[in-house]
Amino acid sequence: MAVTIRPAAPAEAELLTALILRSKAYWGYDAGFMRRAASELVLTAGELRRMDTLVAQDAREALVGVAAVDHEAVPPLLELLFVAPEAIGAGIGSRLLQAALARAAARGLRELTVISDPNAEPFYLARGAVRVGEHAVASTGRSLPVLRIAVPGPSR
Repeated sequence: MAVTIRPAAPAEAELLTALILRSKAYWGYDAGFMRRAASELVLTAGELRRMDTLVAQDAREALVGVAAVDHEAVPPLLELLFVAPEAIGAGIGSRLLQAALARAAARGLRELTVISDPNAEPFYLARGAVRVGEHAVASTGRSLPVLRIAVPGPSR
């Protein structure tokens, strides 16, 4: 699938939130879980302005993926990476991750932390991430994998 990766616009917050919710639901979570998790999956215009957020757009100009790096977090965080269900497996997640890592490298970052959905952990591990812990989420009662992924750079 041919896609263009570009910075997200704050006006796309609602569309991106819908994409994120559809992507999360792809993994078979029930309606109760999705209700509990929904507040943590909302992307606001303010967050789009604050974070380095990229979108993948297909040839029809539909949004099919989103990734965001929170450079202000300590440590810097790959805040989100979601792909529309109809585009999962087409390489869009890998392209978004590479683009997010390249932008983090341009800011001089050496690594990003990822709090991953358990279903996405293999994706990150296959791309060089290392599991470093777990993060408890009160809204869903789950413990999520915490990963670190190196930011490629000329001296690394």
